[in-house]
Amino acid sequence: MGVMAMLLLPLLLLLGISGLLFIYQEVSRLWSKSAVQNKVVVITDAISGLGKECARVFHTGGARLVLCGKNWERLENLYDALISVADPSKTFTPKLVLLDLSDISCVPDVAKEVLDCYGCVDILINNASMKVKGPAHKISLELDKKIMDANYFGPITLTKALLPNMISRRTGQIVLVNNIQGKFGIPFRTAYAASKHAALGFFDCLRAEVEEYDVVISTVSPTFIRSYHVYPEQGNWEASIWKFFFRKLTYGVHPVEVAEEVMRTVRRKKQEVFMANPIPKAAVYVRTFFPEFFFAVVACGVKEKLNVPEEGQLQQAKWASPWK
Repeated sequence: MGVMAMLLLPLLLLLGISGLLFIYQEVSRLWSKSAVQNKVVVITDAISGLGKECARVFHTGGARLVLCGKNWERLENLYDALISVADPSKTFTPKLVLLDLSDISCVPDVAKEVLDCYGCVDILINNASMKVKGPAHKISLELDKKIMDANYFGPITLTKALLPNMISRRTGQIVLVNNIQGKFGIPFRTAYAASKHAALGFFDCLRAEVEEYDVVISTVSPTFIRSYHVYPEQGNWEASIWKFFFRKLTYGVHPVEVAEEVMRTVRRKKQEVFMANPIPKAAVYVRTFFPEFFFAVVACGVKEKLNVPEEGQLQQAKWASPWK
């Protein structure tokens, strides 16, 4: 009998742990839904990979979605996809809004349209982003300005338009989906990194300003957001240290993972989330405490880089890249 009890004890322990884990997951799922139930949630660039996943997660949670994007046909496709799998008794019909954040002049009208429709905004998810890659001296100042409009002036213009409503109601949350390049720059991403640094600086300052009004400012910074079907290649352990560093740095996270983290951020009212594996996280600390070493590694990588973009090969700026 004693031997049988000893054999059954590990099994019972495993079943108990599994049961507790299941209960925790169910409670967490229900808690996530209750956190956004009936809330007005605005998602910019909802037609991107991450935008679609955020729309799915928040729509399932019972939020009143306002889906913003610059392509009406793709917005309608997203609308159809959400409606086709949702329970109409537990979800709300999303509102679609055309919005190009690089055209700042249209942002106040969009904010007014949203407020006229629902009377308030509970959660704003600043997700839109534009990128460009190339040597700094080969990127025109016009393109620099366009990147800054899309990644900095656009989000803060929309934020400023919706913020007074949150302050007057003494409730609300603004989530900035940023990037590791808001923490430190990577070669050939000067305009992009500058815009991400600027956005992070703005929302870090804003967080302290609106705390007394119970408005929460959150930033979620993944390394890169990869496409649904792109996975990291196998590492080459014989490569130089900078190649190993940048290969690890560019391991992106899946849009589903980021969307779920955005939901957790809203639910727990987190102020800052950094989504990265240990190598990028270590790079942030090295940049802070050992800047000369960090700069030396980065400079070495640029010197050894074989395929430096030439004029005419610069990537065009684009929205909703698989690599955010």
